[in-house]
Amino acid sequence: PLVVSVAPVTIPAPGRGENMQVRVSAPASGVELPVIVFSHGNGQSLHGYGPLVDHWAACGFVVIQPTHLDSRTLRLAPDDPRRSLIWRSREKDLLRLLDELDLIEAAVPAIRDRLNRDRIAVAGHSWGAQTASMLLGATHPDPEDGSVVDIADARVRAGVLLAVPGTGGANLSPFAAERFPFMHPDFSGMATPALVVAGDNDHGAMTVRGPDWWREAFDLSPGDKALFTAFGGEHSLGGIPGYEARETTDERPERVAAVQRLSTAYLRSRLYPGDAAWDEAVAALRARPEPQGRIEVR
Repeated sequence: PLVVSVAPVTIPAPGRGENMQVRVSAPASGVELPVIVFSHGNGQSLHGYGPLVDHWAACGFVVIQPTHLDSRTLRLAPDDPRRSLIWRSREKDLLRLLDELDLIEAAVPAIRDRLNRDRIAVAGHSWGAQTASMLLGATHPDPEDGSVVDIADARVRAGVLLAVPGTGGANLSPFAAERFPFMHPDFSGMATPALVVAGDNDHGAMTVRGPDWWREAFDLSPGDKALFTAFGGEHSLGGIPGYEARETTDERPERVAAVQRLSTAYLRSRLYPGDAAWDEAVAALRARPEPQGRIEVR
C-alpha cells in the first residue's frame, strides 16, 4: 500500500527551548484512521524506526514521531540546563502531541479529516518505551523532590513497549543510575492494555540484571497485557531502529517481521474490540516450525 510521510512538521512548544519537530506517516487512502504516537530511543530522532513506522502506516495507522531533546540531531551542549530534565521534556512532548492533533492535521493536508481520535495508541523503544509507558499508567519518582510523576492519559487506549526498562534501585547499572536518575518505574498502575516486547538476549547497559529485567513491565502491571519474548533478540530486536542501523548487533529480518506483525495485530485488536487480528497472529506464530519467539498473555 502507498504510504505518505511528511517531515518536519513544526509544533510550537513554549518553554521547551525550541519548537518540536515531528514526522507524520500515513496510508495514502482511507478515513477514520487510528493513531500511533511513537517515542524514539536515546539519541534517535523523527528519522528513525522506518521498519516499524512504514509497516504500521502501510497497515492503516497514522504514525506521529517527535524528535525529543536527547536526539543527536539537536546536539545539546553538555552543560545545557535542559539535559537534566529531558525525561520531563519527553513526557511533555507526547502529551503535547495529543493536545495538538488539530494543529498537526491542519499542517498535513494528506491526513486532514482522516483521524479517529477515539483510537489512539502510544509506542516506543527503550527510553521511548519508558516515556510511552507513562501515558499508559506507569509512574516514577521525580528525582528532584521524590514526588510521584503520574501522567496517565485516558485518550490513549493501548500501547506497544519495545525493550522497555524494568525497575530501578539496585537493578540499575552505575551508568544508568547516574544518567537516568528518574528510572525507577512503578508499573502497578499501568492498567491500559499493552504489548511488551523483550529480547531474551538483551544484555543492555542499563541493568546489572539479565534479560528478564526487560519483561518487568509485563510481570508487574495489572490488566490486559501481552508479552512477546524474541528468541535471540538483543536491544535492537533484530533491527527496528532503522534500515541498516549501525547500532543493530542482532540483525535478523525475520525477527523484525515478527515484531511488525504482532504489534500491528495487537493494536488492531485492542483499538477495534472484536477484531481477530491478534488471535490470528498468535496462532500463526505458534504454528511455525521455528517461531521467532514466545507469547504470554493475561
